[in-house]
Amino acid sequence: MVHAVNSPQAAQALVANARMYSATPSVKADWKALLAWVLARAGLPWDLIDYDAPAPLSVLWARNDLGLAMMCGLPFAQRGVQPTLVAAPIPSPARYGGKPVYFTDIVVRSDAPYRTLEDTFGGVIGYTLADSMSGGVALRHHLAPYRQAKGSRLYRKAVGELINARGVITALADGRIDAGPLDSYYHDLLKAHDPAFAAQVRTIASTAALPIPPLVATADLPHEVLTRVRAALLATATAPELVPLMQRLLLAGFAFPDPATYLPLAAMDGGPAPALDDI
Repeated sequence: MVHAVNSPQAAQALVANARMYSATPSVKADWKALLAWVLARAGLPWDLIDYDAPAPLSVLWARNDLGLAMMCGLPFAQRGVQPTLVAAPIPSPARYGGKPVYFTDIVVRSDAPYRTLEDTFGGVIGYTLADSMSGGVALRHHLAPYRQAKGSRLYRKAVGELINARGVITALADGRIDAGPLDSYYHDLLKAHDPAFAAQVRTIASTAALPIPPLVATADLPHEVLTRVRAALLATATAPELVPLMQRLLLAGFAFPDPATYLPLAAMDGGPAPALDDI
């Protein structure tokens, strides 16, 4: 059922975007189809916008007209005025345990001799961005105890600005780095939809689970609009017409976590772990 929305605030020209997990062109199309279904169900005439890499996500997140957009949990936690946490995706693979969480997979080239994380020490570590949760901070936090135990650098060099998971995999395939981090949900989507590309790397370690990047609104949503959006997102888990799409997105549904769940991410970033360039 499509609801009419008469509030001027609700009908303002807001936008929706799922760039963070648009791992392939087909996955991007599926995310757009899913968000279109949600907006139609909620009766909201918002625009579904494209915002493809390498355009910086920080610019997208700085917009004040986001009605429904994926945001990394770290900037969400660090904002002085937090966006509204609308919902968080629940990946369907078993390792997520039916919760809105994800991991950082630490990967190496598929034909590399490394069998454990410790085997990569002395080589070159890569990362996406220093202020990325999965591609930077979670990796730094995971490596910190090893660095502390050794008392000196683990890696002879760090290579940053790899931007995203595809950049990490390409750098590994090219031999520019020996190990690097992948957002686990993005990684799983790549394995499902671009298996040849994903097969260039394999996982040797994964971090502890962290709250997954949520769908947020930077615009001030009226309560009735927020309620409708959340109801539509909740309905995705049981809508018969969405079953194939949800399966392709490896998505069980959406949860509505307390925003405070994300605050430890800011503490991790501000913690004593060495910078990646000194890890």
